[in-house]
Amino acid sequence: MTHRFDPTSLREYDIRGIVGKTLGPADADAIGRGFATLLRRAGGTRVAVGRDGRASSPALEAALVEGLAACGIDVVRVGLGPTPMLYYAEATLEVDGGIQITGSHNPAEYNGFKMVFQHRPFFGDDIQTLGTMAAEGDWDIADAPGTVTDADIEDDYVGRLMAGYAGGAYRIGWDAGNGASGPVIEKLVKLLPGEHHLLFTDVDGNFPNHHPDPTEEKNLADLKALVAEKQLDFGLAFDGDGDRIGAIDGQGRVIWGDQLLSILAEPVLKEHPGATIIADVKASQALYDRIAQLGGEPLMWKTGHSLIKTKMKETGAPLAGEMSGHIFFAHDYYGFDDAQYAAVRLIRAVHMIGKSMTQLRSDMPAMVNTPEMRFQVDESRKFAVIDEVLDRLEAEGADVNRTDGARVNTADGWWLLRASNTQDVLVARAEARDQAGLDRLMAMIDAQLAASRLERGPQAGH
Repeated sequence: MTHRFDPTSLREYDIRGIVGKTLGPADADAIGRGFATLLRRAGGTRVAVGRDGRASSPALEAALVEGLAACGIDVVRVGLGPTPMLYYAEATLEVDGGIQITGSHNPAEYNGFKMVFQHRPFFGDDIQTLGTMAAEGDWDIADAPGTVTDADIEDDYVGRLMAGYAGGAYRIGWDAGNGASGPVIEKLVKLLPGEHHLLFTDVDGNFPNHHPDPTEEKNLADLKALVAEKQLDFGLAFDGDGDRIGAIDGQGRVIWGDQLLSILAEPVLKEHPGATIIADVKASQALYDRIAQLGGEPLMWKTGHSLIKTKMKETGAPLAGEMSGHIFFAHDYYGFDDAQYAAVRLIRAVHMIGKSMTQLRSDMPAMVNTPEMRFQVDESRKFAVIDEVLDRLEAEGADVNRTDGARVNTADGWWLLRASNTQDVLVARAEARDQAGLDRLMAMIDAQLAASRLERGPQAGH
């Protein structure tokens, strides 16, 4: 028996595709067999499996579980919930790995798999290995299949989110976007002090109200309306599988991922002076300056949740975050990205700093920046273009950070051009102190693209 995956589905950080076109139950079965075989060869015996609220998730779960059991692995199904609840299961139950079936923040027709192998992220070459094993039928089918049991861990997980909570009572709006976080948030707010107003906590894989990606400002419209109508202190929003957070202040202004990190870092650095705080290359210079000002050691690292988690373990950083709203706490927590936990820690941070969320947002330096710009480029060219850009910048003697693509510092601010690890797109971003400076930075990006025979075409979707 062999299996061939659609090559577009085996991505850098996870496996993802369009159900019925590039992903289906046969893929789920093959993932189960490959993962189980690798785990047994490494001495493992049990895997936790969770799923999000998409219509296709139960069928993919059934096939995945069948594949895992066929190769002799015992499966613990934790059921419907956010991805961090599966990560929590993997960290706390007696299991050797975990797999969440989720399309993350993609549209409803997508689904996929996020994996943890013996408490470390399973990504990059690991995922390619599953493809090779399937093509060769390199699976260890067991004489006796593994057992399948169910574990209800939702209450334990919510209890863990609240453990050690020491925050004030605020009036907060919560938008779960019909994603997998809804039931957890309903239970969480019953335990939190204050007044809580909930939007779209019923899980619906068709996302009838708005797309659950809190990094796109248009998806925060309902939350802004709620905060304005009820005159709430602030609002929190979650992506489809609950591993990314969005926030707005009492005036409806967005608090972006790097700005959230600057708030969350303050109490952490009070407890751990001089600690390393990691952010990705898309984060504002204002964040790195703020971490240093608070006595921390700012570290710029590559974009991608698996890469950040790996770097945190290596450096012992208590906190990390990405522009995309992934926030990772190793301080008093497990080091994985958890939007529900980030929400609890954010409420606590606001309380400990002693200013309102609106004041904290107002205190931040005013920067003019672009959103993340993404444009299509041929897959075979995307990394080559970045190499060409780096060579030209080097020849010009520019101030370049090569951590992930090219991040160039100038007197006006900085600009970034990097290749996406997950799609055939280039990603650009720029930040300056004023619009004239931003225009000069954008002209530099356009000049580099032109020199590689490209232009900033129409924006590519996620």
